[in-house]
Amino acid sequence: MLDSKSRSFLTGLASTIPAGIHLGKQGPTEALAVQLATLLERHELVKLKFVDFKDDKKTIAADLSVATASELVRVIGNMAIFYKKNPDPDKRTIRLP
Repeated sequence: MLDSKSRSFLTGLASTIPAGIHLGKQGPTEALAVQLATLLERHELVKLKFVDFKDDKKTIAADLSVATASELVRVIGNMAIFYKKNPDPDKRTIRLP
């Protein structure tokens, strides 16, 4: 579980990266969860942009966090930020404070 300092740090990092994945008309499918999990393995920090389903973004983001075993850092506007620490210490690119 992330503390407020880590959430703030990760939110700052996320502001510099583009959205890695978009949620559109098809909604939160299993394929979207698999794609998000793959991106998290590669990058540790991923932004998801809600193109559609904006009214349910908090619920969808929480469900995707559970499905990918990641941390939901924050939902800001129509963006959700996810973080998952790489299990291999040599491949970790993000060092939390």
